[in-house]
Amino acid sequence: MRTAQEIFDHHLEVFGAGNLEAILTDYDKNSVMIYGNQSWHGLEGAREFFKMWLDNLIPLGSEFELITQLSFEHTLYITWRAESEKYKFDFGTNTFIFENDKVRWQTVGAHVIKK
Repeated sequence: MRTAQEIFDHHLEVFGAGNLEAILTDYDKNSVMIYGNQSWHGLEGAREFFKMWLDNLIPLGSEFELITQLSFEHTLYITWRAESEKYKFDFGTNTFIFENDKVRWQTVGAHVIKK
């Protein structure tokens, strides 16, 4: 069983590479992603959620800076900044809750400016 840190390290690596299929290996039918006023559920929801990020919000080649990272048992919290061709994220935050070697819950909050 991987630790929260190991799962997150994999997630960060494959998200940075724009590898959707590899991202999905860390999610399952019970995963829930929340961003803004929407939520996505399960593997199909995860696919839609990450396509939104990789195709539009922070595609491959965008700038991304991890600011802080804290983890405790099955929970990991990060803050970050990013900039893509279309958007500038002055400040973002994610909380990941892991269960059974997968991301069970993921929340994203960000201050984003459309260019």
